[in-house]
Amino acid sequence: MRSQDRLAGADFLRAMACLLVLAHHLALRLDMRRIPDELATTANVLRFGNFGVAIFFVLSGFLLARPFWRALDAGGAMPSLRHYAIRRSARIAPGFWVAASVGFVLGLTLLALPVTPELVVRYVSGLLFMSQWHWRTLFPVEANGPLWSIPFEATSYVLLPACFLLLFRWPPLRQRPFLARFAWLCVIVVVLLAHLAILSLFALDDIGRGWAYGLQGGAKEWMPKYNPIGFFAVFALGALAAGIEIMLPARRSSWFDAMALLALATAGFRLLISPGGSAEGYGWLDIPYGFPVFPLAVATALVSLSHSQYLGRLLDNAPVRYIAKISFGIYIWQEIILTLIQRLDPNSFGAASANVVTGWLQSCGLTVALVFLVASLSYYLLERPAIDFGNRLTSSPPDRATPFKV
Repeated sequence: MRSQDRLAGADFLRAMACLLVLAHHLALRLDMRRIPDELATTANVLRFGNFGVAIFFVLSGFLLARPFWRALDAGGAMPSLRHYAIRRSARIAPGFWVAASVGFVLGLTLLALPVTPELVVRYVSGLLFMSQWHWRTLFPVEANGPLWSIPFEATSYVLLPACFLLLFRWPPLRQRPFLARFAWLCVIVVVLLAHLAILSLFALDDIGRGWAYGLQGGAKEWMPKYNPIGFFAVFALGALAAGIEIMLPARRSSWFDAMALLALATAGFRLLISPGGSAEGYGWLDIPYGFPVFPLAVATALVSLSHSQYLGRLLDNAPVRYIAKISFGIYIWQEIILTLIQRLDPNSFGAASANVVTGWLQSCGLTVALVFLVASLSYYLLERPAIDFGNRLTSSPPDRATPFKV
């Protein structure tokens, strides 16, 4: 992203999202039965790093919606959907496909799984970004569970321009920012009603349900509460925040610094109070990750940080920008590295240590180093060339439908 296009605070939230998810998967490897009582609270909070997924959805909705809002407010044509599709595909597909393929091979070799039609269907449905529609395929491969969210987000990539198409087709919304934002609120209401209908119509039985039955049992535990439409509601909140952000004056103000601090504190507080509830942090309407308080707080932070006088630029420092740059790689490769470490060294993560916390921290240090190394290689050798190729195919309009870096 060119420096003049960078929104202050976006890199910070992207970096925090991937680090929270990494902390979540590291905490799952900690034997909670053996940790000291004084560390139990911290360990339980770390397990709710899965809230980072909600940050990714809000952030993507925020960044991807901005060109659509600008075009709608200016009364212009809808941004090129061809360019939008090419850039989204170039950014997501190559890394996802390679990570899924490596996970599939590791499942057959390291995990010694037999090749079954169901395993192949899961893998193929993941490659086609269609695994999100049924609990049997929700996890595309056994050795890389976190990949479940990428097809969910791909659904939001499709629904976002589809919903904007309705707004562009209704002339009264053009050059009427407030009316257009109200129309988007109506879109969110319809999405939430659709989510409620899914909960009612597609309830699952208890046969083979639960994490004791593996990833597919866990998927059956999640669905239908985890469904692409409910997650689009989170994505759409980010899109609404983008519509609000571009209506604000360009000048920066310390009032936005204060608002950003309050929003970040609210998001942090919602995460901190999650222990004691469900592991998925179900919120209103049984949408995961503290909905709507947590995603609304993140969306408010995005708007505020982008107009803050000091905080946004302070948080977007060089190390944070680098983590944000390789964040997709951190997300898609972390579980593979964790699985490899545990399989190659069964005593890792404090399993055979007298002090479980010390052993766990040592394995965490190795994991983080390897994850950052592999994510960096993934970015420079795989993701960046694909991004550059997508940019070359779509390099013309200055008002792009897709930001360079999401």
